[in-house]
Amino acid sequence: MKRIRLVVAYDGTNYCGWQLQKNGVTIEEMLNRELTALLKEPIAVIGASRTDAGVHAMGNVAVFDTENPMAADKICLAVNQSLPEDIRVQSSEEVSPDWHPRKANCTKTYEYRIENRRVVMPTKRLYSYFCYYPLDIEKMRQGAAFLLGEHDFKSFCTAKSNVEDTVRTIDGLEVEKEENTIVIRISGSGFLYNMVRIIAGTLIRVGTGAYPPEEVAAILAARDRRRAGPTAPARGLTLVEMKYETVLSPWKHSENAEWSYHVLQSHIKEKETAFFLIERCREEDWTGLIRRNVHHAFQNGARRVLAVDWEKNRLREGDSYGYYRIQGMNSWQLEEAIGILEKEEKERILELSCGASWYCAVDGGSYFPLNSG
Repeated sequence: MKRIRLVVAYDGTNYCGWQLQKNGVTIEEMLNRELTALLKEPIAVIGASRTDAGVHAMGNVAVFDTENPMAADKICLAVNQSLPEDIRVQSSEEVSPDWHPRKANCTKTYEYRIENRRVVMPTKRLYSYFCYYPLDIEKMRQGAAFLLGEHDFKSFCTAKSNVEDTVRTIDGLEVEKEENTIVIRISGSGFLYNMVRIIAGTLIRVGTGAYPPEEVAAILAARDRRRAGPTAPARGLTLVEMKYETVLSPWKHSENAEWSYHVLQSHIKEKETAFFLIERCREEDWTGLIRRNVHHAFQNGARRVLAVDWEKNRLREGDSYGYYRIQGMNSWQLEEAIGILEKEEKERILELSCGASWYCAVDGGSYFPLNSG
């Protein structure tokens, strides 16, 4: 058995999105059908991004498992012979059996296109949103700047979404214009349901003058879907690319009005240990902050996360955050953990912790022994 990764491009106009549905044809259905026929065995692909009806893609990613001996790099060429013209597999390659497109660290990039002109251009009608009101691109850029970084994007998520955690990170958000085409290009580690289209709809409101740019900050802070603009039509949205992280960055830092923290990740691979330092966090965001960051460290390979709450010492032995349990640490255990650090890392960790009490988050369903000295 081997696992194959595909990069898939498609025109979403004629499909009911990526994911299998009873009420219409989807991209996933077409891939499953043609790969099954090609490889002579049942195939079920797992997609990285389950795009909506009418949304396009230049680089969605999917995997499937197969026992067929066909060379991995030949599968894309072979399956393209039978796929419809509006779906094409751009590449195929073998990956490790445990690689999962939704669990690996990834930066997704979307583009939302707006045709800003008096009369619609027929050749662009399927791939952009037509807006005949003049849009102020500078004001759109000013509004977009408030969304950069890690925030709670509840205001930019469909109200009926069942997702528990609405915190996401936007690494890049650009608004560019060439002739009559405005492109909103947005990159991040993940997006909520309809998040990019709601951001586009909100920035269009800013561009028309219905919202001042600073209203975007107020909408973000409100955590209320009713405050944001409309969900822009699907046809303007394209998933451009997905870049998977091969090496963890040594440090992760996030700071906004609600929280500020640091995560040292450089010892996850060899020592299965991460360090999590919270400078400040609002009470209403505390549980989500701990659960989210500890879970992310465990997904990256940690088996213990040393944590300190510099602000209020809110960590308590025996507390649980989702799957994870908080353990106390004595001086010997802390010395052992700190001992794995490089000199500069140790100095920074001790400076950031400011003498606050350290605790250790472990998987509540297993046991990670701490050196008792």
